Amino acid sequence: MVWDDSAVLLIDMGASCRKTIFALGELGLPASSLSAILITHEHSDHIGGIQVYCKHYPVPIYGTKETINFLDSRRLTSDNQEFHQFTHGVPFSIGNFTVTPFCTSHDSATCSGFRIDNGLAHIGVATDLGKVDDEVLSNLMGCQLVALESNYDERMLRDGRYPADLKARIAGPQGHLSNGECAETAVKLVNSGLKHLVLMHLSEENNTPAKAVTRIFSTLEDYELAEDCCEVKSAPRYSISKIWRISEC
Repeated sequence: MVWDDSAVLLIDMGASCRKTIFALGELGLPASSLSAILITHEHSDHIGGIQVYCKHYPVPIYGTKETINFLDSRRLTSDNQEFHQFTHGVPFSIGNFTVTPFCTSHDSATCSGFRIDNGLAHIGVATDLGKVDDEVLSNLMGCQLVALESNYDERMLRDGRYPADLKARIAGPQGHLSNGECAETAVKLVNSGLKHLVLMHLSEENNTPAKAVTRIFSTLEDYELAEDCCEVKSAPRYSISKIWRISEC
């Protein structure tokens, strides 16, 4: 979630309506405080709470044409839902924020990452992607804070109990990002000014927060970058994360 005095933006709502409202309350925000929900893609772990929430608290939903069609055709929102369709690479404004959606490689109808600017800071979010291509990297470069997927430890996935076809899907170019791929990307982002890296979408089966964070720091060390050049945190799965103030980024 990204917010200031002008707008409260939530990226996806995979948690239930009740959990989302509880999390908002922990931040001192009322249940009806959301200005917009930005949807990355239609997989259930990213839209699971939207149907119930929007019945009680109508809020505009932003997504690609394919994502909006999926939500609307399956009646996963309220009857009079306000939709806003965006196109990758075309910025749009909500309050003081300029949001630039970009395409990420994932096995969904479409999948989006977001660069969010408000004149004080640049924030990047990319949580489901099998590779970091030039489009993704260019949108994350120069951000002070990036929330980036670090889904699996390569050895844990290889030696784990998942069937071979699922392992191949996860590790493929339309699957998820490994700790190593995240770490190599982090090096490039640190060299472009990154100060805060939030590791997202960690697998419970094939990763641990300690492994993900350690891989980042070991790779930074390999490139002779000081450990204190960038704060690295793994986002908790069942609770809100640390809060970063935009003016401090």
